[in-house]
Amino acid sequence: MFNSLGMIGISAILGAIYAVTAYLIGSIPTGYLIVKAKTGQDIREVGSGSTGATNVKRVLGKKWFFIVMLLDAIKGALPVVAAGYFSSDYNVFGIYPVIAAVFVIIGHSKPVFLGGKGGKSVASGVGTILALNWQVGLILAIIWSIITYFTKYVSVGSIITLLLSPVLMYLFKAPAAYVIYCAIAAIYVTYLHRENIKRLMKGEENKVR
Repeated sequence: MFNSLGMIGISAILGAIYAVTAYLIGSIPTGYLIVKAKTGQDIREVGSGSTGATNVKRVLGKKWFFIVMLLDAIKGALPVVAAGYFSSDYNVFGIYPVIAAVFVIIGHSKPVFLGGKGGKSVASGVGTILALNWQVGLILAIIWSIITYFTKYVSVGSIITLLLSPVLMYLFKAPAAYVIYCAIAAIYVTYLHRENIKRLMKGEENKVR
């Protein structure tokens, strides 16, 4: 009985540690810091007000769009990898990497360091999926690239890609926790794109050149 309670206590503590750590890492405002360092501007006062790569492109161009995307993907992947590595003895059903994944994308979209105004968690979300299952993550990155290239809308590529993520996780026989996470993440990221969806319906969404 004591051993069971001890394990539950350790599991709860580990979960809390991963949640807080992942949230703080996710809250690191990559796009904001880069734009601030290079131009002195506050990225939240430019374009859509997002700190993500698409808005960074409006200020710094295509090169920094890809740099911020890469950094945000790494930011998403690191807490997930660490959670799986450091808690392998307690990682029942793959729950700790999922906890880290959930909180890192919350941190990116609602960063404590910027008063809760961040990005839309696409790159960081794909980073978490790469860390959970690299095959699924790689396929999603390719799908995003193809859809965005042909439609010229980053938002369309992002929404469709994330909506496909739980299907691919299921097809690759990933743990149920990973499939559920991807479904929740897809809904969350779609919600964060609600203004983009409104602009798409009105034909007012900005295209990528």
